[in-house]
Amino acid sequence: MTTINDNYLKLKAGYLFPEIARRVNTFAEANPDAQIIKLGIGDVTEPLPEACRTAMIKAVEEMGDRSTFKGYGPEQGYSWLREKIAQHDFQARGGDIDPEEIFISDGSKCDTGNILDIFGKDNTIAVTDPVYPVYVDTNVMAGNTGPVNERGEYEGLLYLPITAENNFTAEIPSDRVDLIYLCFPNNPTGATATKEHLKQWVDYARANRSIILFDAAYEAFITDPSLPHSIYEIEGARECAIEFRSFSKNAGFTGTRCAFTVVPKTLMAKTSSGSDVELWKLWNRRQSTKFNGVSYIIQRGAEAVYSPAGQSQIQQLVDFYLENAQIIREKLTAAGLTVYGGVNAPYVWVKTPSGLSSWDFFDKLLQTCNVVGTPGSGFGAAGEGYFRISAFNSRQNVEAAMERITDKFKAL
Repeated sequence: MTTINDNYLKLKAGYLFPEIARRVNTFAEANPDAQIIKLGIGDVTEPLPEACRTAMIKAVEEMGDRSTFKGYGPEQGYSWLREKIAQHDFQARGGDIDPEEIFISDGSKCDTGNILDIFGKDNTIAVTDPVYPVYVDTNVMAGNTGPVNERGEYEGLLYLPITAENNFTAEIPSDRVDLIYLCFPNNPTGATATKEHLKQWVDYARANRSIILFDAAYEAFITDPSLPHSIYEIEGARECAIEFRSFSKNAGFTGTRCAFTVVPKTLMAKTSSGSDVELWKLWNRRQSTKFNGVSYIIQRGAEAVYSPAGQSQIQQLVDFYLENAQIIREKLTAAGLTVYGGVNAPYVWVKTPSGLSSWDFFDKLLQTCNVVGTPGSGFGAAGEGYFRISAFNSRQNVEAAMERITDKFKAL
């Protein structure tokens, strides 16, 4: 009989967001008149920028003419898009990144999971706690962990707590690890990292020949000029870091799918026999074999992000969601809740009141205010007692949700 990948059986009962959907659907069925406002997942609500739509329409028209029709494109992405990314996102900020080191993909979520294809099974792996669940679950699927304990922690992973006590920035491990997942601005806490903090990580990784997997999907929300947008703004990062970026949150591409991963050609790792190998070559081979590339139409839309009109329009989108975050912060603070994040980031991290657990607060918020957020415990053991509110929604919904919470807070 055919066998399965038993590692899937080690996964916890349900991925965080399907469990949220199950509870919301159960409540909605029992309360059909409830007007539920969802501030849980990080899905955008505002339309694609006009510059991107115009570019996509033109690309569709090109596909209708034999002389301009495009079939299979390069798996790594079209050079004209990679050149724009290198220039605007990295070189303009002092990051020494070449267009050939950029790989266009259909999502940073996919890339942070798929990157494990090029790494061995005997690496020690560090994740922050709380953490974006994809980092953990894909390691479980790949067989890099043991079983899960009662706290939801998997054997074989080093968990680095990020809490209010350490300002939501993980401490450098005392022991050596091989792979380190970092996400700044952070999902779920909304915390940011200074150049000094990232320099400590880069120095640690270089000294230990470790690789940092740096998720910068929310970098567009950084408004503080002192904060780095990319790990490649830190000297030495080309020798120890892979960076993941996305067009989902800054340009609203959650439904059209376009992102990219940066793998410097100077980044090296060891074979099982101890010789050095370029990770760029392995990732290039992986993508060329397992990925057929992002559509020409979508890549033209992404290219338009870097036009003057595109830059102006995506800044308006970013400002809109940051204003939502500010409203959430101010209203929840006025209601007496302790909040973090929401500045330089689209997520607000809330301390649950009255000692409520994360899921208890989720249920009370849903039942009392008909508002949906994300339980902090779903992101890891250290997230227990916290709750994530997303700024990705319409202004009307954000204001209505905050009014409900403010009005009914005592009942929570």
